Amino acid sequence: MSANGSAASPSLKLALRFALREMRNGLSGFYIFLACIALGVAAIGGVNSVANSVTSGISTQGQGILGGDIRFQLNQREVNAEERAFVESKGRVAVAANMRSMARLADGSDQSLVEVKAVDNAYPLYGSLDTEPKLDRSGLFAEREGAFGAAIAQIFLDRLNLKLGDRVLLGSATFELRAVISNEPDVLSDGFGFAPRFLISLEGLRAAGLVQPGSLVEHSYKIALRAGASEADIATIRNEAQEKFPQAGWTIRSRSNAAPSLSANVERFSQFLTLVGLTALIVGGVGVANAVRAYLDAKRGVIATFKSLGAPGWFVIAVYLIQIILIALLGIAAGLILAAIIPYVAGYALQSVLPIAAKGGFYPGALAWAALFGLLTTLAFAILPLGRARDIPATALFREQGFDQRGWPKPVYIAVAALLVATLCILAVVFAYDRRIAITFIGAVAFSFLVLRAVSSLVQWLARRAPRVRSTALRLAIGNIHRPGALTPSVVLSLGLGLTLLVTLALIDGSLRQQLAGNLPERAPNFFFVDIQSTQVDQFTSLLQKAAPQGKIVSAPMLRGRIVAFNGTDVGKLTIPPEGAWVLRGDRGITYAKKIPENSVLTAGNWWPEGYTGEPLVSFSAEEARNLGLKLGDTVTVNALGRNITTRIANFRQVEWESLAINFVMVFSPNAFAGAPHAWLATLTDPSATTQEEATVMREVTRAFPAVTSVRVKDAISIANELVGQLAVAIRAAASVALIASILVLGGALAAGNRARVHDAVVLKTLGATRRTLIKAFSYEYVILGLATATFALLAGGLAAWYVIVRVMKLPASFQPEVAVSTLVLALVLTVGFGLAGTWRILGQKAAPILRNL
Repeated sequence: MSANGSAASPSLKLALRFALREMRNGLSGFYIFLACIALGVAAIGGVNSVANSVTSGISTQGQGILGGDIRFQLNQREVNAEERAFVESKGRVAVAANMRSMARLADGSDQSLVEVKAVDNAYPLYGSLDTEPKLDRSGLFAEREGAFGAAIAQIFLDRLNLKLGDRVLLGSATFELRAVISNEPDVLSDGFGFAPRFLISLEGLRAAGLVQPGSLVEHSYKIALRAGASEADIATIRNEAQEKFPQAGWTIRSRSNAAPSLSANVERFSQFLTLVGLTALIVGGVGVANAVRAYLDAKRGVIATFKSLGAPGWFVIAVYLIQIILIALLGIAAGLILAAIIPYVAGYALQSVLPIAAKGGFYPGALAWAALFGLLTTLAFAILPLGRARDIPATALFREQGFDQRGWPKPVYIAVAALLVATLCILAVVFAYDRRIAITFIGAVAFSFLVLRAVSSLVQWLARRAPRVRSTALRLAIGNIHRPGALTPSVVLSLGLGLTLLVTLALIDGSLRQQLAGNLPERAPNFFFVDIQSTQVDQFTSLLQKAAPQGKIVSAPMLRGRIVAFNGTDVGKLTIPPEGAWVLRGDRGITYAKKIPENSVLTAGNWWPEGYTGEPLVSFSAEEARNLGLKLGDTVTVNALGRNITTRIANFRQVEWESLAINFVMVFSPNAFAGAPHAWLATLTDPSATTQEEATVMREVTRAFPAVTSVRVKDAISIANELVGQLAVAIRAAASVALIASILVLGGALAAGNRARVHDAVVLKTLGATRRTLIKAFSYEYVILGLATATFALLAGGLAAWYVIVRVMKLPASFQPEVAVSTLVLALVLTVGFGLAGTWRILGQKAAPILRNL
């Protein structure tokens, strides 16, 4: 073995031989290393495998989810004769109509909002409608003894305390509840529903009289193409429809994109979980560095011997780098096994909710992606301690010095580590669903690492300059915090990031819940009333004034329209930033007004004068316009009721969306929709109304105007609160992966410092220190570190939560003392608990064996 050997290959083989020989002693000291890598790899690989499974399920089962090979959907109107002929020429057609309405008991004593879906004889084209009891179409929907049939969700029966065979009123028709829906094949493509399903026939819907001019109803036309029709055939039909009917205003969806909202949400959530998994890996990287440093520290004598015998520096690095890579591969393999199992577990758990392909699946691309992240993380965090081992002289190693020396490693090692970390970040951003969010997340993690390092340095600086205290135990604790090789950087860094993430999520969740449970209900209207006919507005207002004399009534005309162009350019050809894309997603509620809406403030431009008859104008919400890159004078083309209307932006206005009052992105001048059929929307606000008074209002409205849909805002907020709670639980569970990694790293850091602790404890006991004194000293040290880490987590997490709540969500932030208390308790339990558990064994060490080796 020579520094100037004749060939590199034999020396590399020799390094491999030494590496394998040293590994015969087992994996002692690397269990935390293995756990950190396995956890991060499993999280990233499992999440992406589940996401691939869901999207694959949507793709392979697209016909059943969509209910056809292609779907044409219109809002507030049915197809005309020419459009119907075109649709029917392409294959078998199933027609359906979706809307919300009120189903009420025959005696008017109670009612419930329902999601009405009316279908024709051809439904479903694909999949099967399963009910309990199982009935044919005639048995489900046919009119018998003055009542049409309906299949309903079980929750509807529970809500109104009904049973099968009972009758309810929907609009002006009577419906008999004949079956409970156990499987609705195309429910995912219909989007999220706030109310129970009420499935009827188109004949029943017509008898109910719910569909009036301007009613908020979606008409869908699903087509089953000839057998063997390809995606190219579907694209041809789409293009032909757009060329023949450029102003139809229909939304066209194919079987390959059967549930775009679900797919997008899966992508977003998987991105978040992937970033959390990457955070866990990076936190675990600290554990990797600790484990490698501790392992090399135990190999001082071996490394010194290698160097004394003339081994070149690269050879020393090669011997231990090979070992680290082999151990990392074991951790990666364990993580990949877990990641490969996760889709099957998720498939079993979610098979009744989501279309998981074949109840699971094996996705090598997702696993390879996770393995690459695991390997890059290992190398990035192992290179610095390896570099130190290469550069420390053999004499220093023989004197058991060097690894705790102050200062930075040589620039080349820092550059290599930075390059590996940068590669990790670039890969995470390039393959992210939303690159802006990925960049923000990674930037926040990097900033947190820098700040945590600064916090640990600040704690050590304060400890060095702390005045001398009389308590021996406290004096020892303060000394331990700032001495060379102290645990302070490792403890603060490992635990701080996980706690910060949890504090951020807890504060965001708490603020949202406070808004939903407290502030919003206080400011929001009591009711929204939808589908009020233009001829009924005055009568409806009079009824509300009598039923709620103290209430405030606000009404506005409403249509549904879809933005199709900006400045004459199709929006499909424009690059739209993610924060503004929701405005262009599907149809939007639009209105017209003579005066500025009362909850809006002009920020630019001027309102049109009363009686304006010139070029159609539009007032655009200022924030949404800014996100879309619009300016005063730009033109906006909207398709409403099958007609394209081009308007010019006259002004921008600030909208208080959080008030839950009547708000619109676009408010048009009255002449823009002159003569267009439309309905009205109204709100009733009465903060003093009791629950009983609200029930009376709903009964009076439903009885007098059966086609009007009444939405009690408190019920909607309750549903939203429940959804936020479920989402928060899922996100916290995912974020706990990072906390688990933090705990593992904390345990590893404490274990890595045990060697120095043994020496300290033995020397102090020899000098007369009691076990009680040492326990108090260690406890003080861990309490100080826990408090410092918790303080940082509260400050950093609070700042991050404030930014998300105030700047992103535009909601008021609030201080939550329970989060502060739980964070302090958790930090202290982890630091003191793990610290004392690790040092208890040290206190029982015999002095003689240790003193002989000092």
